[in-house]
Amino acid sequence: MKLPRYFLDKMKEKIHKIIRASIKINEELLKNQTEIILKIAQACINCIKNNGKIILFGNGGSAADSQHVAAEFVGRFKKERKGIPAIALTTNSSILTAIGNDYGFKFIFSRQIESLAKNNDLAIAISTSGNSENVILGVKLAKKMKLKTVSLTGGNGGGLTKITDISLVILSNNTARIQEAHILCLHAICEIVEEVL
Repeated sequence: MKLPRYFLDKMKEKIHKIIRASIKINEELLKNQTEIILKIAQACINCIKNNGKIILFGNGGSAADSQHVAAEFVGRFKKERKGIPAIALTTNSSILTAIGNDYGFKFIFSRQIESLAKNNDLAIAISTSGNSENVILGVKLAKKMKLKTVSLTGGNGGGLTKITDISLVILSNNTARIQEAHILCLHAICEIVEEVL
């Protein structure tokens, strides 16, 4: 089916609008957030040098980002090197459904942190709103266990920014644009960690 020209032009303008919105957010990151990105990279480096592991977690697209970044650390990002210990708390469906069924969905991350985390580990919590209850509970337990904590959020940062040691807030209320910025920042962090280690 051939679409009419006016429709294609309208869709092309929509694509331009989406890309321009993404560029605007990335320019804000470049101007105001590079120090925070560097602090997160340094926290990852310190964690690994102290024989810790990087624990990532979030819901939905943030779960996908957690898994993506854990794979970059364990496998490789750009360089041949030893694997970097990292785990995403969203990959074991048996654990997730057992905890969700037996205790409730809000405990799916905190229960895993209780079981898997050590005090040299780094917890990276990802939530576009910063208000996901299960993510907040995971961070609260990580702090109680003396882990260093990082959050990647959007909007006004939500509750996560108040409880994490380092917080990167993407200044947007558009979930897709926040997620795009998160993965850009996480890729930058992966590259810095590889350079140093």
